[in-house]
Amino acid sequence: MLRYKINFCFVAMLLMVTSAAADTKRVLLLNSFGPDSSNWFEYTRAVRGALVRKTKDPIDFYETALVEARSANANEKPFTDYLLALLADGKPDLVVAVGGPAVNFMQRYRQKLFPEVPAVYTAFEQRRIAPAQLTANDVVVALALDLPAIFENMLKVLPDTQNIMVVLGASPLERFWRQQLEKDLRGFSERVKISYTNDLSFDGLLKQAAELPPHSVIFFGLLSVDVSGASYNGMDAVERLHRTANAPIFTFTDTFFGYGVVGGLLTSAELLSGQTANAAAAILAGKAPEAIKVAPSSYAAPRYDWRELQRWNISESRLPEHSIVDFRVPTFWEANRSKVLISLATVVLQFLVIAALLVERRRRRAAQVEAESRRNETLRLNRVATASVLSSSLSHELNQPLGAILNNAAAGRIFLKSAHPDLALIDEILSDIIRDEKRASDILIGLRNLLRNQSDAHQGDGNLKRIDLNDAVRDVVALLTPEIAKRNIALETHYSQEDLPIRADPIHMQQVLLNLMMNSVDAMERAPRRNLVVRTRYNVYAATANVTISDTGNGIPEDQLSKIFDAFYTTKKNGTGLGLPIARLIVETYGGKIWAENRAAGALFCFSLPFAADARASSAA
Repeated sequence: MLRYKINFCFVAMLLMVTSAAADTKRVLLLNSFGPDSSNWFEYTRAVRGALVRKTKDPIDFYETALVEARSANANEKPFTDYLLALLADGKPDLVVAVGGPAVNFMQRYRQKLFPEVPAVYTAFEQRRIAPAQLTANDVVVALALDLPAIFENMLKVLPDTQNIMVVLGASPLERFWRQQLEKDLRGFSERVKISYTNDLSFDGLLKQAAELPPHSVIFFGLLSVDVSGASYNGMDAVERLHRTANAPIFTFTDTFFGYGVVGGLLTSAELLSGQTANAAAAILAGKAPEAIKVAPSSYAAPRYDWRELQRWNISESRLPEHSIVDFRVPTFWEANRSKVLISLATVVLQFLVIAALLVERRRRRAAQVEAESRRNETLRLNRVATASVLSSSLSHELNQPLGAILNNAAAGRIFLKSAHPDLALIDEILSDIIRDEKRASDILIGLRNLLRNQSDAHQGDGNLKRIDLNDAVRDVVALLTPEIAKRNIALETHYSQEDLPIRADPIHMQQVLLNLMMNSVDAMERAPRRNLVVRTRYNVYAATANVTISDTGNGIPEDQLSKIFDAFYTTKKNGTGLGLPIARLIVETYGGKIWAENRAAGALFCFSLPFAADARASSAA
């Protein structure tokens, strides 16, 4: 039983191998020239690659070259024997003949070699084939070259041309094309002088190309073998000719495009190889060759090398309509268009942002100036209102020194009229007058400062001074003492023993203290017990100068405690709601804090201000 299983597996594997072998297609690729002619082999490689992509079944390629095509008297029998030996184990499924010599060879030896095998003839001009010798198994993928059109195009691009050098080799194929060119170009004999290079070695050809007269053009046809029998790679030959020649080079196929030719009307190797692969793939898929018809292909759109146009100063205006220009070196704008546009957009955007910021800055400055002006006006009006409240006290305060001055002056006159005036007494009277005048003057100066418009009084930071907060409190207490006494309020003051140096506008400090103290005074209007306590303190830990003002009024309702510093919010019947907000604005402007608290009896207002910078430095030392 085990033996039968082994035999069964062996038979199955053999069948699988046989099936796989049966599915593999055998294709013979026959080139016209040997491996030195890389342009032919490049075309064959293109056909091979396209065929692999278009065929599902695996392909076994046999590729060889008709080396005898280089000579007119070559013995072809050894090559036919080689082909028969090469495929002795089985005929190919398809033969692809590349180039005129290979096509002619297949037609001569088809019956001997592969009479029933389908064949595709490609990469040749249709004049190279014998239509009568074609069989039902042959598919033709040929070119239809209009040689006069190529030369007309050359003369249109270079109308001053007087000489055309036609580069052709010495092989039978290249001599055939000399005959065809001489026949097709008879109409150009009166317009230009045409010379051929079939009888030159390649070195002689290069020398002649380097010494061409002005207004000459080179047409590169084919160069597989020169007169000495040396074979050449067409692409290498074009490049060497390009380095040596003193005239522009044209050709008929895009195989040489990019190797130094100007361009013109060119056949497309890509199109031709694609047509060949399509026909070959259809045959391998089982389609009858006689059912496959491929029209001869001609030229693609005119194509030119921009580098050669620049080298030979050929204007693009001379090129045919719809011409394609390759290898163009882009201008700075073309190469960097997106970058330039992005950069310009960035610059414009930055300019717009900067402009918007400048406009916004200007608006903000204008708004700040307007706000500062309104704030100063509000402060001034608040001071005027405060002065109005204090007007009766100020009037009483001024009456005392003025009355004393008047009495002293009257007494002085009486003493002066006596027979023996007491000079010491008169001097004392005059000293009293001076003292009272100074007192009245101080009262008036304080009132003037209180009523001055801030913008008129100072500009910028010039109003900031280093002052002792103790002195500022004393000045305001002195100013309010008559009003406080008038309202029967007991005043207590407790000043810090240490100096309280701050940097501030003295008028601003007066404003804060006046608002807070008058607010406390007004709060005790109906209080049975009226005590006002003003205290200054040195807070060594926070490095601040503190002021507290407490009263024995009714206090602040708890639900309103957080709102009393808001603008236009007031608990007074005739209040403006500006005093406490202005006090907060001034204190916070100088980096301080202000708050209010309720006590067991009355309210407590507090504010703190940072010490002047030099004062903190001295404290730290």
